[in-house]
Amino acid sequence: MNRSDTAGEAVHRTPVLIVGGSLVGLSMSLFLGRHGVPHTLVERHAGTSVHPRGRGNNVRTMELFRTAGVDRRIEQAASVLAGNHGILQTPGLAGDEGEWLFREIDPGGGLARFSPAGWCLCSQNDLEPVLLRSARELGGDLRFGTEMMSFDQDPDGVTARVKSRETGEHSTVRADYLVAADGPRSPVREQLGIGRNGPGDLFHNVSVTFTSRDLAGVVGDRRFIVCYLTSPEADGALLPVDNRERWVFHAPWHPEHGETIEEFTDERCAAHIRRAVGVPDLDVTITGRAAWHAAERVAERYADGRVFLAGDAAHEMSPTGAFGSNTGIQDAHNLAWKLAAVLGGWAAPALLGTYDAERRPVAEATGARASSRSVEHSHPGYTPADGATGAAGRKGGILNVALGYRYPGGAVLGADTAAPVVPDALALTGEPGTRAPHLWLERAGTRVSTLDLYERSLVLLSSCDSPWQTAAAEVSADLGVPIDAYGLGDGPGADLTPDPGTDWAAAHGVSPDGTVLIRPDGFVAWRHEIHSTDPAKTLREAITALFPPP
Repeated sequence: MNRSDTAGEAVHRTPVLIVGGSLVGLSMSLFLGRHGVPHTLVERHAGTSVHPRGRGNNVRTMELFRTAGVDRRIEQAASVLAGNHGILQTPGLAGDEGEWLFREIDPGGGLARFSPAGWCLCSQNDLEPVLLRSARELGGDLRFGTEMMSFDQDPDGVTARVKSRETGEHSTVRADYLVAADGPRSPVREQLGIGRNGPGDLFHNVSVTFTSRDLAGVVGDRRFIVCYLTSPEADGALLPVDNRERWVFHAPWHPEHGETIEEFTDERCAAHIRRAVGVPDLDVTITGRAAWHAAERVAERYADGRVFLAGDAAHEMSPTGAFGSNTGIQDAHNLAWKLAAVLGGWAAPALLGTYDAERRPVAEATGARASSRSVEHSHPGYTPADGATGAAGRKGGILNVALGYRYPGGAVLGADTAAPVVPDALALTGEPGTRAPHLWLERAGTRVSTLDLYERSLVLLSSCDSPWQTAAAEVSADLGVPIDAYGLGDGPGADLTPDPGTDWAAAHGVSPDGTVLIRPDGFVAWRHEIHSTDPAKTLREAITALFPPP
């Protein structure tokens, strides 16, 4: 919507302004679109990423994309790497030396017990166009080649000045809220004066894209996600792009020793790759290079008034484990439903304060695990501080970090505030503050996961023909809070029928007379483990405590 301000200039008005159109900004647009929240995104670059990076999408991220209806598109875009698994560490690829740090992401298929989704290798340059297309189909106003020049906020909203980089034309955007997904050097964060905590820079690499027709023959049937090449003469990390002739190589870079990016000439990069692979005459054609910096930092706060930080603007972490982009996408999902609730009028703005309370501790814990895994994997270029080991990274593997993180505080009731944000072992048993358990169900003849139920409203689960369902309808009408209530069982009154042998109540830690309240992001907000003599009163008190009325 465009209106004129007092000076006569057209003012574009939007509920949410997103600054930054990379993975996190595009995900924010997608998630807001799924909630029906009008928004505008501005991105200074003319198009999406052209560099194959940031490609490890973990199971939690793929759950979110599944709920948003884009998982099949992403899997199609990622099909060329569908057969790549595991991480190899070796002095060279010419022989059979080396060891697999792990061979399979999901050995034995055990992940299916916890999730309807799985990991997906989809490079940023392939994933971003999918998100862009899907967000625009949902009505998102996405403006590439548009740069935010400045912004100011007041108690009622945010006023931003933006410029078209093609025409030079300036315009004004007035938004209720601003989401800064503008990267690790975030101008928005800098203007707000928000500092960052953490160890800081960890190491530096130059990401080199190249083609080689013969390298596929050297690699053979070793379909790895990444191969850490550990030759003392030329270490680095090799990543396949198409398993045929397109590759990426991460070479160590030491600016702290005075080394400049200009020193990484085509000739130097090609020679380094040949030495690292162990084939002196390997055909190598350099097609591009980009410097990147691994760091562990987390913003001191994720919000200032009506402005919120997400993704790299809020946190940086080591790339080992691909935690950074996944954490950022999950930031966006957490914030999107809360913005939708506040803008939709069923929750007070105080709900937005829980974004920082929930997501910042997750970033701190995940960033520490990512750094530990860099030690464990001996990531090229990383020289850890004295005494650092990979023990923390090995603790419980990767699934507890990707899927098992929890919110001890925030928009939850009854969470164990003393429990670690990232547990040592994966346990999804319906505790408040944890991602709700995955169970397979039949709904009107269609097989669905419980996780497919959670997106646009609160969801109350109880046994079929339970008084909790009537209570939910009453409380929803009285408070104006959207609640979808489902009765589970195998009787004629059931809305959802679990697979044979599945006890939905036990899986969620309640008795058959109890109930569980799930948030739109699939996290357990509250549960009542036993029968209530007044279900409506009990539920009303919980909803009011969780989501104070506007």
